[in-house]
Amino acid sequence: MTFDQTTINMLLNGIWETVYMVFLSSLLSYVIGIPLGIALVVTDRGGIRPFPLFNRVLGVVINLLRSVPFIILLVMVIPVTRLIVGKIIGPNAAVVPLVISAFPYISRMVESSLKEVDAGVIEAAKSMGASTGQIIWKVLLPEAKPSLLVGAAISITTIVGYSAMAGAVGAGGLGDIAIRYGYHRYETDMMLITVVLLVIIVQIIQEVFMRISRKSDKRIR
Repeated sequence: MTFDQTTINMLLNGIWETVYMVFLSSLLSYVIGIPLGIALVVTDRGGIRPFPLFNRVLGVVINLLRSVPFIILLVMVIPVTRLIVGKIIGPNAAVVPLVISAFPYISRMVESSLKEVDAGVIEAAKSMGASTGQIIWKVLLPEAKPSLLVGAAISITTIVGYSAMAGAVGAGGLGDIAIRYGYHRYETDMMLITVVLLVIIVQIIQEVFMRISRKSDKRIR
């Protein structure tokens, strides 16, 4: 395979589309996932505002969404994607199934991080008369920040993998290039290059979030 300007431009466009899909779907997934994760913690039996029935129903819905394999979800939500975006191919269309698949996972990651916060800190805030909102925004989220950032690194790198898988249905990005050129045209070099580029993107995301997490962790200062 020859690396002419057309091939280079195609790879650069694939990188851009992958970064675009991952960034937008991660942002939207966290906009949905963080409130759900907070709700799971707050309404738990030992939470700030226990509401077992709501917690159980929400947990079941999240678990059901998490249990659907992404490649199946891609096909299942095609009518929803067409309704929201107006088409079923391209990076914008891929964002819809990416968000639907990622936000349940992220909500559980957020729940896990918030539950790591020392109960004594929460009790101290309660004893000082802090409201539920104050405990959430001034105690839970700041104390869980390092863990939330580690969870973000894991979640976003998972979304990178999903975005590559979305290439199977014409979503664009590096996954689409790997399938159309590397797999269907038997161009092994192109397949390897797209894999290497995806690995580099994952490593950059992982390194950035891990460094920010270490800097924000009061225990290692």
